[in-house]
Amino acid sequence: VGLRRTGAYHHLTLLAPGIPEATRPGHFVAIAVGGEGSGMLLRRAFSIHRVTPGGPTGGTVEVVFATHGKGTRWLADRRRGDKLDVIGPLGRPFTLPREPVACVLVAGGYGAAPLFMLSEALRARGCRVDMILGAATEDRLFGVLEAKRSSASVTVTTDDGSAGLRGRVTDPLAEIVRASDADVIYACGPMAMLASVAAVAADTGAHSQCAVEE
Repeated sequence: VGLRRTGAYHHLTLLAPGIPEATRPGHFVAIAVGGEGSGMLLRRAFSIHRVTPGGPTGGTVEVVFATHGKGTRWLADRRRGDKLDVIGPLGRPFTLPREPVACVLVAGGYGAAPLFMLSEALRARGCRVDMILGAATEDRLFGVLEAKRSSASVTVTTDDGSAGLRGRVTDPLAEIVRASDADVIYACGPMAMLASVAAVAADTGAHSQCAVEE
């Protein structure tokens, strides 16, 4: 029902009755690409950015993606009214803390997409939420304005210094964890970034949960 550009990424909205009601922060959907006659047999997995349950025609699911290969290029060419084969929600969602604690959410690029549902769920439980958003360049950041509306603080990093701090998204992490006295770090992004997040969590005594694509 909608497909638009947002920076370097594509924001896709699907009418998908039944999926929103069962979705929790951290779930993903698997979408068939290429059409019926395609040789692209493997589905593509996309973290769920947001869901809207119910409505007269059913709920909607939003995903954010970059065009990496033939499958995502095909998806980026879809038009309003096209039908897609979607399975979801899939995967293991984030585990939410039982008590109100401080949490730091860390994302690389469009890995930020699934963290906004998580932020809402955490704040509903009385948790403090600080976010760190990083990317190679400014145009590859996602959701900075939305993050400012949904968290106590937002730190932005870019590899080339085109926005925020110059450096990796994990560079300011330890300092922010200590300053906020965070108990939990949630992260989504490239594997190398997630490994660094887990290492910082171990050093600072925080618990970490990382959403991986593999």
